[in-house]
Amino acid sequence: MNYDLVVLGGGPGGYKAALLAAKNKLKTAMVEKAELGGTCLNRGCVPTKLFLGSTAALSQLESQKRLRLAKGEAAFDLIRLQARKKSIISASQKSMRAALEKHGVKILTGKGRLSGLKTVRTEKEELSYKYLILATGSRSAFFSGLEPDHQNILTSTDALELTNAPGSLTIVGAGPVGLEIGQIFHRLGTRITLIEALSRIAPMEDEQVSRELSKYLKRESWDIRTGVKVVEFLVKDKQVISRLDSNETVKTDKCLLALGRLPNTEGLNLENEKIQVYGPGWIKTDLNLMASDNIYAIGDVNGRSMYAHSADYQAEYVLEHILGRTDASFDDKPAPSCIYGGMEVFRTGLNQNDLVSMGASCSVSSANLAANPIIQSYGQIQGFIKVFWCNEQVAGITGAGYGLSGLVTLAQVVTDQQWTIKDAKKYIFAHPTLDESLQEALLAPRKNMTTDGSH
Repeated sequence: MNYDLVVLGGGPGGYKAALLAAKNKLKTAMVEKAELGGTCLNRGCVPTKLFLGSTAALSQLESQKRLRLAKGEAAFDLIRLQARKKSIISASQKSMRAALEKHGVKILTGKGRLSGLKTVRTEKEELSYKYLILATGSRSAFFSGLEPDHQNILTSTDALELTNAPGSLTIVGAGPVGLEIGQIFHRLGTRITLIEALSRIAPMEDEQVSRELSKYLKRESWDIRTGVKVVEFLVKDKQVISRLDSNETVKTDKCLLALGRLPNTEGLNLENEKIQVYGPGWIKTDLNLMASDNIYAIGDVNGRSMYAHSADYQAEYVLEHILGRTDASFDDKPAPSCIYGGMEVFRTGLNQNDLVSMGASCSVSSANLAANPIIQSYGQIQGFIKVFWCNEQVAGITGAGYGLSGLVTLAQVVTDQQWTIKDAKKYIFAHPTLDESLQEALLAPRKNMTTDGSH
């Protein structure tokens, strides 16, 4: 069968690309080996945020109890939460399938592989294409000798399938996945031990953000250990013993491996189209996200940015390029990001490490959240918002505090438009809102940031 476009992968990027192509009258086929929605819908963003949202009442209750304004307990039914998760995922999958079929996308279930001569083979069919988009996503990473057994030593997928909260959980890796799943199970009554090989948790974030988040989690009674590595797992008497390179051991009921992601490129036969990979198999792409002649790679699999919204953004660009509506290079700007939970983190644009590595002479302004009325009303007054400036323009914004994920899009607009002080004064920021603290941070006195990162 001949197609204008074949898409390998039905996650956020692949879905967006196929739908846009069909709406623009391209004859389109999508090949997905498992479920529509990819990791994000089925095993990542959506179930994690569902569980965080469903258990948020406990975090809010505890804050009011500390202020002696409330009493009582909150209990959650994990079996019912799992059932609701499955219902939401199923409904979303049906909606995605209906939208694709409505616009004429041919959906094939199975694993596709490149067979050369501009064709893709599945178990049952051969598809010829004019254009191909690789959107095969990524999977959980682990190290040799520290593999999951999926019963005691878990991946994030395993953890999000549990119907009973363990009494104790060791989390190896303090990035967004480990931090968010840890907060879910903490709220369900699990004692958390967090182990990070680097010197601080949330190591991709601003150092001040990491410190603030660490203080918050320690107040929640997390056992946080940084600068140490797990060298061995032993399962004994239904418990996991994690041996560290410091010769310490940690014994818990379960262990979660949250060690990042690896690309799903095995078995695609990329060499048949002379597609190059780097690292553990990320697909190398050019300035137009092309991996080879008329072949594009978007989303996690190209290793540029591991977010569903990045995959969407790349898909939109690729369709514009295929349709001849742009010949400009892809704008590979930093993607906005968040870490969700009781204390949230957001980041847009460049951060302090980026600016230091560039040798730029910049400044920083910031605002604490303690005086914000909305923050006060929820009884969680810790946190701050921080703005990085270069050449009198905003270069990046970050922050840590209650509910701050809700500011990420406004902060992205401010960053992309490279606001000046004049811009920050031009708009009315409604009261009382979290947005006020963003304006306060924009208008606060600046401190020079030297090339060593101090300020």
